[in-house]
Parts: sequence; C-alpha cells; structure tokens
Amino acid sequence: MTASTFEFGLDSFGEVATDSGRVLDDAETVRLLVEEAALAEASGLDVFSVGEHYRSGHVDSATPVLLSAIAAVTERIRLGTSVTVLSTNDPVRIYHDFSTLDAVSDGRAQLVLGRASATESFPLFGYDIADYEALFDEKLDLFMRLQREEAVTWSGAFRAPLVEQRPRPRMRPGGIPTWIGVGGSPHSVVRAARYGLPLMLAIIGGRPERFAGHVDLYHRALQQSGHDPQPIGQHSLGLIADTDEEATEIWWRYWEPVVTQLAAERGFYKPTRERYLAEIDSGALTRTARQGAHPCSEGDPGGPRHPRRLTPRKET
Repeated sequence: MTASTFEFGLDSFGEVATDSGRVLDDAETVRLLVEEAALAEASGLDVFSVGEHYRSGHVDSATPVLLSAIAAVTERIRLGTSVTVLSTNDPVRIYHDFSTLDAVSDGRAQLVLGRASATESFPLFGYDIADYEALFDEKLDLFMRLQREEAVTWSGAFRAPLVEQRPRPRMRPGGIPTWIGVGGSPHSVVRAARYGLPLMLAIIGGRPERFAGHVDLYHRALQQSGHDPQPIGQHSLGLIADTDEEATEIWWRYWEPVVTQLAAERGFYKPTRERYLAEIDSGALTRTARQGAHPCSEGDPGGPRHPRRLTPRKET
C-alpha cells in the first residue's frame, strides 16, 4: 500500500448546541450546522458530512435536506453523510435524494452506508432488529444496482419489486462516491470489497492498531474480487485548540458525559480521567495544537459550541 493523498473533513451528528451556556433550540442548531459547513469550506477542509439519528439531542434526521441547504452556501467542499442508515431507508428514495443533491451541488455529493450503531430507526420505521443483516445486504444490492445500471428489474424480501425502473434525476455514470462504514465487523469489510466500494473505519475508542487486520483483509478481498484498489477512510474523535493542554481540558468536559451515557446504554466501561488520558496518548482520541484562535469557541469562552469529529480520509 502506498499513500498518495490525504483528505480531511468534519463530521456532524447534529448535536443540539450551546452558546455561552444557553442551549439552542432545534431550529437554531440546524442553522448553526449550515454555518459550520460554510466555515469548514472557508478553512480549506475537503469534506463536510452529516450523520443520521432519531434520538433526543440530535437534529440530523433529514440529512439530504441539510446537505442541500449547505450546497446553497458553499461552492467547493464535498458533501456527504458520516453514515446513512441503509437498513431502515428505502434504496429508491435514497437514490432520488442523493441524485438530486449531486445535481444541486454540481457533483459534490457522496455518502457512507451503514447498518446502524444507534437502532432507534428500526422501530420508528417498522423494521425488526432481528433482520439487521438481511436488511442491509438486500438494500445494498438494490442501491448499487440503481447506481450502476440504467434500468433495474429487481425483487426481494423487504420491499415491492421493481420492473424496468429508471429513477430520475439520473446520477452520473457509475453513481456517486459510496463508502461502506465499518465499526469492527470483518464481514462488513469483505462486503465493501465485494462491491468494490471504499472502506470507512469508525475508530472511536481503543488502539487504532487493532484495525490493521481489517485493512489487510480489505486489500486481499478486493484483489480476490477482481476490483482495483479503493480509498480507505477513518472517522475519529478530536479537537483542535491553541495548545494540547487546552484541547485536553476542553474535550474532557464534552467527552465524559457522552461516554457516560453510552456506557449506561451499551454496558461498557464508565469513563475515568485515566482512561481518557490513555485514549489521547495511545488510543482513538486526537488532540491538535494550532496557531491562532479556535473558530468554534467564538462567543463561548468555556469551549466549543459543537465538539466535532475530525475525519481524515486516506487514499490508497
């Protein structure tokens, strides 16, 4: 593997924001998210991506709408999803949404498809979590056929069949850049390689080295499937501040309550200061010192209004 280029972007999960201690309402947060994307472009970043959640404290449930609003106030930055929960979406609807976004943005649309880490969308849209794997496999097959074929005739177990469907507006030939998001499953790595799709690794805790085997597996599976090498991306948590010490102290105030909530929901370790520092020194957290004022801290001397995920994408 030889590295040729690196791209850097920001992900947002649409967390409800605060400003000088005041909690913004949902509509203010949506508008702030659009402003942040414009700031990301002005700062020279390559990609701005928005997630998809259906829980209290998040406003990213209509990702294509948000990205279209961002397209209207930006010119260069690519617009994507930090994850699109394909399992509980309709592939035809996703095709229409993102072909339209790609047209509006003049070819800047892309997306990451995932099975879902947070599962609120399953009961919300009437799906059984027991079909977690089967739903994703079937819907990925249909979505990729819609992107790669001019007319699609298809049938499956979870939606009505299609006969000679030609959705409009049409995507560019071959479709838009589509990544497969992987949180740790080797089966997901092989699935991405089987379709010849780029791989997006979610490294949000623990030592990043543990994903090296996934990268090796991906390259072998691509070769065995007869596909050319594809980009590999990484989602990571991080914060940029004026000094390492400032980044460490600010991020702890935001990281600790989030991980405490996740620990209660999912049954893993409760956060401690020692574990936090270990994550910075040798784990998945990234702190970066830079010259000049931290743009996200304007108007809030206590810290950033929206801690954001730094997303390096490595082209191989």
